[in-house]
Amino acid sequence: MAGHIQDRWYKTEPDADGKDVRVKTDRYGTGRRYRARYVAPDGTEKSKSFPDGQKRVAEKWLTNIEADMSRGQYVDPRASRTTFQQYAERWAAAQTTDVATRTVIGTRLRLHTFPYIGSRPLGSFHPEHIREWSRALESAGLSTSYRRGIFSTVSSVFRAAADDRLIARNPCRAGSVRAPKPAAGRVRPWTADRVFAVREELPQRFQATSDVGGGCGLRQGEIFGLPLDEVDFLTGWLHVGYQVKPINKHLVFAPPKGGKVRDVPLPKEVGRVLAAHLERFPAVDVTLPWRTPDGPPVTKKLIFTNADGSALHRNAFNLSVWKPALVAAGVLPEPERGKRAKASREDGMHALRHFYASVLLDAGENIKALSQYLGHSDPGFTLKVYTHLMPSSESRTRKAVDDMYEAAREAQDGPGTAQAA
Repeated sequence: MAGHIQDRWYKTEPDADGKDVRVKTDRYGTGRRYRARYVAPDGTEKSKSFPDGQKRVAEKWLTNIEADMSRGQYVDPRASRTTFQQYAERWAAAQTTDVATRTVIGTRLRLHTFPYIGSRPLGSFHPEHIREWSRALESAGLSTSYRRGIFSTVSSVFRAAADDRLIARNPCRAGSVRAPKPAAGRVRPWTADRVFAVREELPQRFQATSDVGGGCGLRQGEIFGLPLDEVDFLTGWLHVGYQVKPINKHLVFAPPKGGKVRDVPLPKEVGRVLAAHLERFPAVDVTLPWRTPDGPPVTKKLIFTNADGSALHRNAFNLSVWKPALVAAGVLPEPERGKRAKASREDGMHALRHFYASVLLDAGENIKALSQYLGHSDPGFTLKVYTHLMPSSESRTRKAVDDMYEAAREAQDGPGTAQAA
């Protein structure tokens, strides 16, 4: 048995003959009688007290402690009394991700986690508490994708707590707990007619943004952060090395998502559109901090800016430029007077990237090249998202056999056949 059990109501003392006898202590009859003590793996002494009549309970507790230590599953009972919020705040502060990601994490915890489970001690969590919390988020009307992000953050906190030996296991990983399922449905790319219809309804100053998105596959932030010196009209290449990124109420320059700096083919038609745009709306020097609001200032001559020469903010652009164009093009219904156009995540500027991918796949471009042009970290992810847009194997099989028959027919109808006749 790990450690030992102290009886605080009795002690052993030698009598007049030098024999050890049990005598009552000053604590006799008061407080908890038994104190179970052991040395933890970190070398510190731990203890827990039990009332009179529960010596066997204390022994069982020590036995379980010894078993946990031998299996490498020991958890400090005192540490597990740390609340979820106390630990999550320390965990979030220690993250090394970029500022924008840390802001998102903080929002998920502050708004959708702490009010529900923040005050509960880590060691008291059971799967039922996670199921109840997850159901509360669903009842609050949050979207499935948003709930998946919140669930992932909370699971990461519990995983770290388990690694730090504050809890034995992650309750989010229990068999009876189900993470919010991913949104159903495949990517449905826009048609060329829709792309050009929306483009036509954009203000002239921003029409070319749709060409860069739909013709080069850039993300919205990458379009807004595209500098003039990154576009090579002569060689037909466009370098994607920057994005304009909002962090809280501030804008910063940052590398593309995932740090995937890349070169993308610049089609002649897109180059022509960009040249015409620059003739009408010359590029403007814009200075923003690098990566964080307090980062060093960086100046870039941006192709797309507001009329006052400031960098574009995606929230303002989506609300005052993109959504009205969707309504005018008939993509979204006209909103009621005094209300905003309805939410339509699938019709954001990201739809232009999906259109770009569909055009390339339809033309026979391979997944690896497409993944590189889109800035994905793994071609497998690109394949997962767009595999249903690739020409089917059945179509390729039919075409291959039909081409073989056509070639054979042309050979039979050739000069040799005529001479034999």
